[in-house]
Formats: sequence, C-alpha cells, structure tokens
Amino acid sequence: MHYRIAFKKKIQRLQEMPNIILFNGNIHIQPPATAIALRDGKIMATGDDETIRNLAKPYTEQIDLSGRLVLAGLTDSHFHFYNWSSKRRRVNLADVTSSDELLQKVSRRIKTTPPFQWIKGYGWNETNLVDEHGPTELDLDHVSPVHPIILWRSDGHIAIVNSLALSRAGITADSPDPPGGVIERDEHGRPTGVIKDNAINLITAQIPPPSDVELEDFMLLGMETLHKFGITGIHDQRIMNGAEGAHALRMYHKLYRQGDLKLRVCTNIYQDYLPHAIALGLHSGFGNDILQFGFVKVFSDGSLGARTAWMHEPYLDGGLGISTMPMPEIAQVVRQARQHGWAVSIHAVGDKANHEILNIFSEFDSIPRQVPIPDRIEHVQILRPDDIPRLAQLGLTASVQPPHVLDDMTLVDKVWGERGKYTYPFRSLLNAGTLLALGSDAPVAKENPWFGIHAAVNRRKPSGYPENGWHPEQNLSVKESIEGYTLAAAKSIGQEKKQGSLDVGKLADVIVVDRDIFNVDPMTLADTQVLLTIFNGEVVYRDM
Repeated sequence: MHYRIAFKKKIQRLQEMPNIILFNGNIHIQPPATAIALRDGKIMATGDDETIRNLAKPYTEQIDLSGRLVLAGLTDSHFHFYNWSSKRRRVNLADVTSSDELLQKVSRRIKTTPPFQWIKGYGWNETNLVDEHGPTELDLDHVSPVHPIILWRSDGHIAIVNSLALSRAGITADSPDPPGGVIERDEHGRPTGVIKDNAINLITAQIPPPSDVELEDFMLLGMETLHKFGITGIHDQRIMNGAEGAHALRMYHKLYRQGDLKLRVCTNIYQDYLPHAIALGLHSGFGNDILQFGFVKVFSDGSLGARTAWMHEPYLDGGLGISTMPMPEIAQVVRQARQHGWAVSIHAVGDKANHEILNIFSEFDSIPRQVPIPDRIEHVQILRPDDIPRLAQLGLTASVQPPHVLDDMTLVDKVWGERGKYTYPFRSLLNAGTLLALGSDAPVAKENPWFGIHAAVNRRKPSGYPENGWHPEQNLSVKESIEGYTLAAAKSIGQEKKQGSLDVGKLADVIVVDRDIFNVDPMTLADTQVLLTIFNGEVVYRDM
C-alpha cells in the first residue's frame, strides 16, 4: 500500500515538472517575462529566470536564449499545402524574366522526361517578363509535340498548354467554355492554348496525381521547410475543383496516426463534398488539436492576373471579369452549411464579387452559427468603400495575403488605376473592427511569413520600391501583423483559448527569432531568421 502511494506521488511530481525551459529571453507576453516552461505539449509557466529555472529537474532541457525574442508559433491562414508540397514535381518558373528563359527551363525538364508523360510548370508572371507575355501553344508545341505540357501562372487562374494537352482533354474549336471558365481562342475560333479558371479543370482531370509514397515524402519535407520559417499551423485551402482534397485528407490522417503530422492543420472541404460531409455527421471544428475540419470552400470569381476577378466597372484594358458560380448556388451552399454546423470560406477578389458575397452573408445573418467559427472571405482584394465596414458588421473574417500586395501593385495600377487605393485595404478593415487572418496563398506566393509581415508593414518591395510604400495608409504595424499570424488566426477557427499566444495553459507552439522585430528597421523584417521552432512541446527545428 505504501509503495503504491509513494509511486503515485512520484508520478504526480514528474507530471508537474517541465520538459523544456527557455530562459534569458524576451518572451512576447504581458506581463513581461524572460523565461518560459513547457510541459506535455502545453505552456506550464512564464516569469523571471530564477523562478522558472527553479522548476527544473535533472531531465529538463534548459535552453539559454541569450536575450532573443520568443513568439507564439505562426499560422498561415491561407495555404495550399497539397499543391505547395507537391511543387517539386513541377518546373519552377517563378524567377524567369523572359519567354525564352521559360522555354529553356521547360526544355531541360523534357530531356529527362519520357515521351507522353506530363510536363508541369508553375509560377510564371507576365509582369516579370521583359516581353510582357507568356509563351504560346505553338511555342510549347515546338519545345515538344510528344509531351503534354501545362504551365500555370503564379496565381493558378491561368494556364498555358500545348496541343497534346488540349487533345488529351478533348478541347477543340467546337468545345464550349465551361461554366466559370474561359478557353481563349484566335480570330478563327481555334483554342490558343490559354485557359482560365474552371477551364483549367478540363486539363488537370487528365493529369495523374502523385502516389501515396510520393505525397508522404513531399508533405514530410514540406513540414520541415515550414518549421524553418516558424510556421506551426496552416489553414489548408482547396483549389477550384477540390479534386486534391480527399487525397490530402487521407495523407493527413496517415501522418497523424504515425505521429508524423507536425503541423496544426485546419483543412477545408470543397463545396461539392458538403452533402457527403453532412451525411457523415461531420462539421466545422470536427477533429482534435492537430487535425480538424475548417470550412466549406466556395469560389465566386477568378483572379486579377487572369482578368477574371469580377468587377463593378471594367478593367482599364477591357472586361469585367467573371462570376465562376451563380450567386443563387452560392447562397444555397451558405444556407445548407449554416443549417448543418459548417462555416463557409468564399474566394472573392473583385469588388463586384465581394459585394455580392457580402449580400449573401447578410441574407443569412439571421440563421445562427452552430459552431464558434466565423465565416470568412478569402483574399478580399478590392472593396468599394461602402462595403469595407460590412465584414465586421456581419462577423466575417478577412483572410488576406500580404505577399500579393507586392506581387500585384504594378498590375493593379495598370488595370484598375485609381481603384487601387481600395485594394488590400488592411488598415481600413482593421479600423472597422474586422478580424484579419494573414497568410501567403502558397504556392501562389512565397511561403515565408516574414516576407508577408514585411509586405503588411511596409507595402514596399525588398528593393525599397516605391519609396514611401504603395498606398501606405493601409500599412499594418508589426504587432498587428504578428497577431494576424497568431492570435487572429486562432480566433478565425475558434481556437483562441488554445492557440495563438504564449499564455499559460495554451498549446506549446513556440518560436525563437534572431532579432527583436518590434525594434528594428522595418525594411529588415523580411530577413528575420527563426532559430528554434517548438511544436506541441517538441523541438522540430533548431539553428542555435
């Protein structure tokens, strides 16, 4: 009896001892602290060095931070993890500066690829090309007539394909544009090889997905990369046809069962799968602290680069963009989701798309949410002034991606002109009381959150252009930007009691950085280096 009591007390003492103590640091918490203790995947205590170090026992790992800043782990609130982690299979076209350079990179891949296998490239942007246009179908045919080729623009809403790819998809001069998509044609009605939005699905349906073995490898390497940036969580988005969602979810579950899922993943489902999810009794928030369902993903328009973002007034070079899904159908998805415990995440870029989506949310505002997760709009790229306060009024999250500011500023000036001052209106939204969750949209933009924080704070390219920032009245502070990647991200999925700050009792997702980001030249923010990443109380990356 005495032995059992003594053993029980010993176990209890062990459970009260920290696994890791970080000391001699600058802990980003109020009141100020210099040390933090972690135990069993949670934050056990914060305080001064002496108090916290006195909690240590022989097996406690103690790490001297030499005065460095400690932050909560970062969450990217708009990430396409399946596509981003699989991008190693694609030709990287993000840095090409001419069509000739692009074609040369594709040609090199073709030399190592057997005939009739797909060549996939990603990341070209005509605004970075000296000739200001991408290659044509004929150019790709010349590179290889025996490999089907698809090259996505950086935003994923335009692709250029060759004749063999068109043939595989059955696209001819007689093929109609699919709903919400565009097959560009020449003056004779023949497809040019340029396809937009939902038309891209006709091509991708012909491309074999990666095997489970490949995908597992991609995802494991992807998590390692994100840890180096201090990312410990993502809100995983679906692409326009949602075809990758089931494969991604199966792999997430496999990695979780193996103990290898080292990210907090809040994963969306595509709109077409909502009836199946309802039939299974699933809902937003279903899951656990590591893997949970988030939102039903819906698309209302395209992108700026493809000229398919849906606008009230024409682009300066013509066109109003497109609605990729009829508003009554979107309204039906929102109604069904509200009634069955699902929050909704709607892609809207243009001011017309955002206006119509706000109208839909307003229509169903009287239907109470059954989960503590607010609906949200993804991108919210341009709003009319009267629509800016409506997100806060309707309790919606604005899921925004600061890196797009730097990618899009030149194009916005070119095709939207004066309307640019209402583009990425971060400050206006925040001042109106809107919850801002920040992310990257990787692989569309750089996955590095410190580049995103730089973009939100400075609205200047790393080169310093423009000198005073692009519409600097919309800048965020460093504190506000960090909150967008931490506590606001947690609030946007109803997890603020568990994630997003270094408060005692919260999950032990902690990072250490090489500089005090709150007291440096803001133009150096993009250079921030993460020295230590702790996920769920476990060191997953160390460079100190």
